[in-house]
Amino acid sequence: MQNPRRYGYENPIPLSPPVRPARGRWTALAASLLLATGVLAAVDPPTVRAAASDPVSVTVNLRAGLATVPETALGVNHAIWDQNLGTNETSDLLRAAGVQMLRYPGGSYADIYHWKTHTAPGGYVAPNTDFDTFMAAARRVGAQPMIIANYGTGTPEEAAEWVHYANVTKGYGAKYWTVGNENYGNGHYGSGWEADHHPDKSATYYANLVVDYADAMKAVDPTIKVGAVLTMPGNWPDGITAGTDPGPWNQAVLSIAGPKIDFVDVHWYPGGTAAESLARTSHIDDAAYLLRQQIDRYAGPDAARIGISFTELNVGQGTTTQPGALFLADAYSDLLEQGVFTVQWWNVHNGIGTVSTIAGHTDYGDYGMLSSGGCTSDGTICEPPLNTPFAAYHGLTMLSRFARTGDQFVRAGTDQPLVTAHAVRRANGEVAVLLVNKDSDNSYPVAIDYAGFTPSTAAPTVHTHTNGATAITTSQSGSATSRTLPPYSLTTLVLRPAGATTGQPGAPGQPTVAAVTDRTATISWPAGTAGADPVAKYEVYRQHGAVSEQLGETTGTSYTVGNLDPGSRYTVNVLTRDAAGRVSWSSPPLTFTTGSPTDSRCSVRFTKGTDWGNGYVGTIDIVNNGPDPVSGWTLTYTWPTTWQQVSSGWSANWAQTGTTVRVTNTDDNRQIPGGGGSTSAGFVGAYSGPNVLPTAFTLNGVPCTTR
Repeated sequence: MQNPRRYGYENPIPLSPPVRPARGRWTALAASLLLATGVLAAVDPPTVRAAASDPVSVTVNLRAGLATVPETALGVNHAIWDQNLGTNETSDLLRAAGVQMLRYPGGSYADIYHWKTHTAPGGYVAPNTDFDTFMAAARRVGAQPMIIANYGTGTPEEAAEWVHYANVTKGYGAKYWTVGNENYGNGHYGSGWEADHHPDKSATYYANLVVDYADAMKAVDPTIKVGAVLTMPGNWPDGITAGTDPGPWNQAVLSIAGPKIDFVDVHWYPGGTAAESLARTSHIDDAAYLLRQQIDRYAGPDAARIGISFTELNVGQGTTTQPGALFLADAYSDLLEQGVFTVQWWNVHNGIGTVSTIAGHTDYGDYGMLSSGGCTSDGTICEPPLNTPFAAYHGLTMLSRFARTGDQFVRAGTDQPLVTAHAVRRANGEVAVLLVNKDSDNSYPVAIDYAGFTPSTAAPTVHTHTNGATAITTSQSGSATSRTLPPYSLTTLVLRPAGATTGQPGAPGQPTVAAVTDRTATISWPAGTAGADPVAKYEVYRQHGAVSEQLGETTGTSYTVGNLDPGSRYTVNVLTRDAAGRVSWSSPPLTFTTGSPTDSRCSVRFTKGTDWGNGYVGTIDIVNNGPDPVSGWTLTYTWPTTWQQVSSGWSANWAQTGTTVRVTNTDDNRQIPGGGGSTSAGFVGAYSGPNVLPTAFTLNGVPCTTR
């Protein structure tokens, strides 16, 4: 975190680590660059507000399996300026909320912290916050530690000594170690808040030192996992190349350090108003897809072993009120569905900030999950007593009741943007459904449909947290298929199955894909185990939103899928069905993207040039591979997301309707000669979320080869 706030100390010592500019300041700068070129940046779509009359349709699809909940899923940050870090009261509250991972020593402080002397030159270190005290607190919580080794003002040798002390001298078994905090914020891209005393601030220099850190630390304990810092796709400075780096931060770091690291570490502060932060959880699926794509492309052989952690996130407004709880529950669920192994809130205690009123309740602008008990500088407004839980704490508690270690997330969705849904299935046959109402004013009745599951007619267990509530209420009430969601609320339903769940076959293992073309792909998987009856066949399903489409079935463990669309992303699952008709849990998901035709009358090259964080200069080159000239042409493609657009263009006529772009010739380039003749057109693209580039193009209705 860029701006740790002091709170509640007598004779306070000012903090002096560099402070990251507010994200809005960067956005304004980028917008001014766009305006200077005569274009407008893409913005998030307006919040949808609909009258709560017809029920919201919710679909829970148990055939569409996602990631399994890991034992490190639910995390939060501890910081060395927090004198309550090691108290039993704090630890017991975190344990009650289900915290499974604790990060130390506290955001940007990590890059000025020296563990052996327990000092942070230029910053405040509270008493009773040393490493041993932190580890005692983590053990009382029952959480695994994640430790940030000092990159900014430290050395590989200092980090290795810390590993030795932790795991050899003390036997703590600390497994996860990250090299640095937000090291892209060292001024290399213009904004500097992260301490970095190295002579070279580039991503290349950071990556080479990460290799040194990993070598030194693993020489002490080869069993640890070492992580490197990356940026969140679609958020500054993603996509920007600075200095002599070979590419943007993520590309440079992965290309050099990829073979040495075990995970990557990402932070996300979506910013904006409470409503904007809540809407931007829709970016997560595409951001995770891009991040995994970057890892696979640049991190070298066996890149699939590299995990992903999100160790800081919080809203821009509503940190202590219900937006914090709603965002936490929704974002944690989305990220864990994508296979992230831990998500960690910023943070336990942080201190009072700008006080406001949000949805009828006082918001203290405190990034902490628990109250620090402090007051504003003039003493006119004070927080509740120390360790009073804020709304985000209740959001985390709700997550621990919803998604437990070993549960498998399954796809869920709604037809109302202000209502989101998540679901898990449990080994005992139960299904839990989390419903999030992001509308601060309206209740929504919901009608829930289940695919691949029949709930019991008994009343489900219902956990609810509403706007302003100081606790989660639990009851057994209503039905599994209908419910009314209060404004600004979290609701979890725990459902029992209608019949017995014994004797089912085992799920197939992780599918893999090979021989991917524009129209076909061959999917293979480890066999499922037989239950009460022999395995009869395997069924292959495509996830289509929250609905599954069966692509085929086979008695073997491989299947070639046909009739696919070029340049399209597919997520598939495989299920085992036995001779008695019982169906297994779904396999883990497999995501792949089809290619383009290998032989076509046209070829297209899409090039992304200079990028400034929410826009870029793009070029499209079109080649006529046919023998005859093309006289008059129309090129079409579709943006993969709703937050991408063409702001302006040249050397062609550009038009966008929804996500579909139509590019037509001008009088000057109406004819493209045959036999390899070509033409080019340029544009300014804008984006306000992960910038997933298109890979499928048609020229006069003919699918082109994409180069």
